[in-house]
Amino acid sequence: MSETVRQTSTRPPAIILVEPQMGENIGMVARAMANFGLIDLRLVKPRDGWPNEKARATASRADHVLDAARVFETLKEALADLSLVYATTARARDSFKPVRGPEEAAERLVLHGAGDLSSGILFGREKYGLENEEVGLADEIVTFPVDPSFASLNIAQAVLLMSYAWRNASQPGRAPRFAAPEAPPASKADLYRMFEHLEGALDERNYFFPPEKREVLVQNLRTMLTKAQFTEPEVRTLRGVLRSLERPAFRKDEG
Repeated sequence: MSETVRQTSTRPPAIILVEPQMGENIGMVARAMANFGLIDLRLVKPRDGWPNEKARATASRADHVLDAARVFETLKEALADLSLVYATTARARDSFKPVRGPEEAAERLVLHGAGDLSSGILFGREKYGLENEEVGLADEIVTFPVDPSFASLNIAQAVLLMSYAWRNASQPGRAPRFAAPEAPPASKADLYRMFEHLEGALDERNYFFPPEKREVLVQNLRTMLTKAQFTEPEVRTLRGVLRSLERPAFRKDEG
């Protein structure tokens, strides 16, 4: 594609790859991103390290995407500055998160980015995709209407489909001309700190009983709280409520 991709008025989502195994696949992902104007590539613990010459060989001149790619040790770090995250998966999960098709998810990403708000799309490993805990860090799930008898997509194909859906949704005339003002959504870093604060307070009160059910109870809580899509002020308020509950009770007649 020799023609420069026309800039859109909405902030593009980041593409996050969890533990990608092959440099060739990363290169093809970069090429798919460049086709549709996406430039923020984030890699979580790439198996063969970074930078990777095999990735550059298959990127077909999408070097600007590879040069700007960032590597993270954990998925939480890769998502920390984002306020809306979709997790891609081909199979049903034990989760109550909303499930969207690519077009519907892309519409929401465009609306979110129109306010210069950060977002991302999460892709799993070549062999087995995302783990349940990783899906739990996202706000919603996006899945593709593939033939159920052969639902497997490679990473580059999945990225290409979502990049195309986002680009199509971001074309002039598709998104509303304006939107009602909203409080900024909470970053994932703030949300994860609130989770840890709440879970620590509940640990102090032996809420997670019996202990072997703690992981399930924690995931249920995180799913419920993620669905609320808290704003920054809401997270600050909830952290204040937690701090208040952690203090010793004060009776009015003691004053």
